[in-house]
Amino acid sequence: MSDRTTPRRGGQRTARIGTARIGTAVAAALTVAASLTTASPAAAAAPAAPAAPAAPAAAAAQTCEAFGTIPMGKYYVNNNLWGQDSGQGRQCAWDTHRSGDTIGWGTEWEWSGVSHEVKSFTSAVLGWHWGWRSGDTELPVRLSDGRPVRTSWNYTVSSAPGTMNVAYDLWLHDKVAEDWEDQPTDEVMIWTYRSGGAGPLGQKTGTVNVGGAAWDLYQGDIGWKVHSFVRTANTTSVRLDLNDFLRVLQQRGSVGSAKYLSSVQAGTEVFTGKGRLDTSAYSVDVG
Repeated sequence: MSDRTTPRRGGQRTARIGTARIGTAVAAALTVAASLTTASPAAAAAPAAPAAPAAPAAAAAQTCEAFGTIPMGKYYVNNNLWGQDSGQGRQCAWDTHRSGDTIGWGTEWEWSGVSHEVKSFTSAVLGWHWGWRSGDTELPVRLSDGRPVRTSWNYTVSSAPGTMNVAYDLWLHDKVAEDWEDQPTDEVMIWTYRSGGAGPLGQKTGTVNVGGAAWDLYQGDIGWKVHSFVRTANTTSVRLDLNDFLRVLQQRGSVGSAKYLSSVQAGTEVFTGKGRLDTSAYSVDVG
């Protein structure tokens, strides 16, 4: 781990501090994921939290529980509070609409505590998620097949949302993953927005142009390799082929073409602060 002083991303499944691979919050997340391998998504028991405000009137469902889920067709929204033990606070998520494969959803958070550790990654999930997957996702796909993974995402972020980012999180495996024990080989993050000095794990290895924008590329290792593309200018509207990012990594020799893309997630990594994200339209289509 570098000695940068800016906050950086904690592992989606491992705390990126000290020498431990899996912390208590992560173990809880894996236990929940394992319990969902044969059942539909369900909210897991969580410690009592401060009362949360009601979701917007248009919301059909809401969850404020750690790892609570809201099914939305081929996706589901997961209130992934994997790092909550490093702070105090709450986060809620809700859905607003679905039309075919396009969904709308939102999340609101308020976190204090250790400033350089991620508390949550509330997100829309497509594909594998530590042992559970929804059907009809067209995932996994082998990278060598070169299939496009087209996505669009339009959202708004509240003013002064704290130290956080808005990002895609892609997971790669060296086989067709089926269980929570199938640890990924690579994690690919695509940061489209950040605030409060949030920074990624690892060292910067260059700047690349993808999808008409410039991205700083960082690489690190937490038991699996982490590749983070950080957009040099924030945006709240993207239209991308996620395979373009995977192709960059293959061309640089960082990722092998025999690996499988098993999951596409998109949401907010929050370190500390109070804020809200509203997604008006989000979709992923595997060609």
